[in-house]
Amino acid sequence: MKSGAHAAVSLVVAAGALAFTAAPIPAWAVVTLALVVGVGIDVDHFLLAWYNTGSLDPVRRCLRDPRIVVAAQDEIFDEGSVGALNRLLSHVVVGGLVVPPLWLSSPYVAGLVAVALYAHVLADLVSTARWGVVVERSASDRER
Repeated sequence: MKSGAHAAVSLVVAAGALAFTAAPIPAWAVVTLALVVGVGIDVDHFLLAWYNTGSLDPVRRCLRDPRIVVAAQDEIFDEGSVGALNRLLSHVVVGGLVVPPLWLSSPYVAGLVAVALYAHVLADLVSTARWGVVVERSASDRER
């Protein structure tokens, strides 16, 4: 999914949190946190591409032409450099590493982060299924 779609999903999460909970943080912080988590989690794609290819070309592309981050996201990564399954697994790993420590300091923030990440992964899964993309190993995984 594109960042704009993830932002929309994140706004729904924030609206739900504000409608159904007594937020101990300001409303603007709930919205900001949901957006940062729901869209920002995709930064891990750069690490996956680097791991899978050994190249930082996607980072170089974004630095050379920042408009692609918003307007042409399909141009950031080479085909097979991230992998659908790897992408989803990395989101789950990040959530598992981030949410428990957050819970110790703020259960509300931890819950909001967990729901924003869950909504992101669920949206990716629905999008993958909707477009008929088969989740399989990336091209670089097959070469190993």
